[in-house]
Amino acid sequence: MKKNIDEFKKFIARGNIIDLAIGVIIGGAFSKIVTSLVNNIITPLLGLLLGGIDLSGLAITFKDTKIEYGAFIESIIDFLIIAISIFTMIKIINKISRIRKKEEEKKNPPKKEEIILLEEIRNLLKEQKQK
Repeated sequence: MKKNIDEFKKFIARGNIIDLAIGVIIGGAFSKIVTSLVNNIITPLLGLLLGGIDLSGLAITFKDTKIEYGAFIESIIDFLIIAISIFTMIKIINKISRIRKKEEEKKNPPKKEEIILLEEIRNLLKEQKQK
């Protein structure tokens, strides 16, 4: 039993698991913000543009069944905002990463193939002298 607990502690202590947990927590908070944005700002503005229609109240009733397609439209808007936000963040992170990589290459430019070969020859000559 103690061995299992120790293995579980090692598993949890890994960086990937902690990063994942942080991502889930931040994602949940971000989702609440986006849902609020959709419900409290975008949906009312769309309602104004569509002539005062409240999207969340849109529904069709068949006998005893109520199909709330307005809530579905809000969920689609919610998803699109989250997807666009994530896409934008990934683009920004990739751009920053490329900039850092270019700066690193400027500081430490890659050696040309000729220089590498000359260094190998130099090292071989040093080895031969030592023998």
